Amino acid sequence: MGMGRPRAFDTDQAVSTAAALFATHGYEGTSVDDLVTATGIHRGSLYKVFGSKRGLHLTALRNHLDHEIHPASAAIATLTDPRQALNAAIASYDNGPAAGLLLLAAAERAPHDPEVAALVAEGITALEDALRPSHGDAAPQLASTVLGTRLRLRAQPTAPKEH
Repeated sequence: MGMGRPRAFDTDQAVSTAAALFATHGYEGTSVDDLVTATGIHRGSLYKVFGSKRGLHLTALRNHLDHEIHPASAAIATLTDPRQALNAAIASYDNGPAAGLLLLAAAERAPHDPEVAALVAEGITALEDALRPSHGDAAPQLASTVLGTRLRLRAQPTAPKEH
């Protein structure tokens, strides 16, 4: 007896596409229809694999931590020169993709969703820990500054970007 039809879509690609939508439009600003259209996955398959929009969001956030936040933090942690470490953090978190989804999740979902709050805390702690070798006890304050700067930059109106 067979195990049913194999999935007709790439789960990693679907999660990556969903993460980009959530990072751009937020959780509330991304509808299930948006996810279905962007990923090309039928609504039924989306629910079967991820359970819900929230399930897909949690999977995207976990993936974001594993593939962007933690690698960026690991690279920053190897730098002992304070200026180099700060520049690397700014490049990763202010200009790069590393903090976009994390910050939106922190502002929008963490206050209402303990699982999102735990993932956000993990991401923030990773940055603090990464800055500790170069900045010691000032690492948490510096991490807050880096993330706050990213949040401020996000709040500024910008011309539409080519994606």
